[in-house]
Amino acid sequence: MSGFVEQALTMSDKNLSRAVMRGFKPENVPIYATLVREFAVFDRWFCSIPGPTQPNRLFLYSATSHGSTSHIKKQLATGYPQKTIFDSLHENGLDFGIYYQNIPSTLFYRNLRMLKYMFKFHQYDLKFKKDAKNGNLPNLTVIEPRYFGIIGYPANDDHPSHDVADGQKLVKEIYETLRTSPQWNETLFVITYDEHGGFYDHVKTPFGDVPNPDGNTGPAPSFFKFDRLGVRVPTIMVSPWIKKGTVITKPKGPTPNSEFEHSSIPATIKKIFNLTSNFLTHRDAWAGTFEHVVAQLSSPRTDCPEVLPDASPLRSTPTEADETRALSEFQSEVVQLAAVLNGDHFLSSFPHEMGKKMNVKEGHNYVGGAVSRFISASKEAIKLGADESTIVDMRSSLTTRTSVHH
Repeated sequence: MSGFVEQALTMSDKNLSRAVMRGFKPENVPIYATLVREFAVFDRWFCSIPGPTQPNRLFLYSATSHGSTSHIKKQLATGYPQKTIFDSLHENGLDFGIYYQNIPSTLFYRNLRMLKYMFKFHQYDLKFKKDAKNGNLPNLTVIEPRYFGIIGYPANDDHPSHDVADGQKLVKEIYETLRTSPQWNETLFVITYDEHGGFYDHVKTPFGDVPNPDGNTGPAPSFFKFDRLGVRVPTIMVSPWIKKGTVITKPKGPTPNSEFEHSSIPATIKKIFNLTSNFLTHRDAWAGTFEHVVAQLSSPRTDCPEVLPDASPLRSTPTEADETRALSEFQSEVVQLAAVLNGDHFLSSFPHEMGKKMNVKEGHNYVGGAVSRFISASKEAIKLGADESTIVDMRSSLTTRTSVHH
């Protein structure tokens, strides 16, 4: 593996060539260091494609990016049409819940905007701890981090330029909540990243007999065939059924060249819950599964730590969130999503780069209002008897009209 420094040198910030060769010391990420010692870490978990955030996120719950290899704001906002593991769970009478902080980015999947899923979305701060305490967490629980940082509520998604210590605090909070839940002995907590962030890695990306998920190819000029994986990403798994210090390398199948990658998550969910639904794509049918990770012991451990260490800010001079900062690319993408949920994309004056005109605080306020309005309107449509496959089409917040789309 080479080219990391050369690529970084082509960027405007010449310091990147040094940064890409660095990493965090264990004392900088004490939560992860503790969880790795206490539970399991994967040393060959790869991105689904050698590409950026959004395509890899799409693979996580659908085992395909539907031909996407980059960030296409218009398509992201319109919504990707493929079937997801959420749909498979629903078909099999099982439950899922998405606990979000600013906005659920899982709404990039168009199916999840259907009325039948509106009660699956919960505000993290209001519901997660309560549901865990009462033993009411669903079969699949997804926790989305805070993507916008405002004063008093820092972003905790580990995205530059956010402090990784805030991401550590989120993981600590989730773990300690799960640890005291009556569902602890039934829980597998999975922590992973969509892509590697450009940092150096010496392990070659697998490219032998990696199946194209669904026959789609990427756009010109490369026409990527989706026949190789991306760079490794950190993946940690936590459960009282896991031995201390477990390191997982290669999967046990289903094919001799299967690897752990993001499609392993829907593949394993299908296996653990014995779903009768078909595989989502050729990719999750091929990806390695990890159900054996929680089959190491005959009974759950009772020595799992109840409290994790504190995480200190990594910056020498910690500061409050910069609310006036311009939006990052990812933040701009979720603003575009919020604009569709809010109905503002129907306005003739709607700009396709809406986020360029907002700072972080404005983006935070906008997406929060849009999500609240969309979910409220959807729940009202349910009360009025609309079909469960309906997606509410909002009109601009300048009006009060809504319509439904089948």
